[in-house]
Amino acid sequence: MSISKAILPNPLPYFECVPDPRWETKNKLHRLPDIIMITLCGLLSGVEDWVEIATFAQEKEAWLRRFLELPNGIPSHDTLSDVIGRLEPKAFRECLHVSY
Repeated sequence: MSISKAILPNPLPYFECVPDPRWETKNKLHRLPDIIMITLCGLLSGVEDWVEIATFAQEKEAWLRRFLELPNGIPSHDTLSDVIGRLEPKAFRECLHVSY
């Protein structure tokens, strides 16, 4: 049995409300929802560290581009680690809270 796309909600809108901990500078090249989704996809695929998540994303870039913007390509492992490490856990949790 295949899983219909209609059954699985798109998680990206939930990530849009997560406060971005980064300063607005010319070096802010990657969208926060893209960084969160890359990390989530990597972890769900069984990778275990930031280098592996970045490598996973590079290998799956064509697939990721089907639903992520990635205006400046795949973030480095350092960017992934730094940004995710600075997220406020409570605010992240509140954005993911779904009421049924």
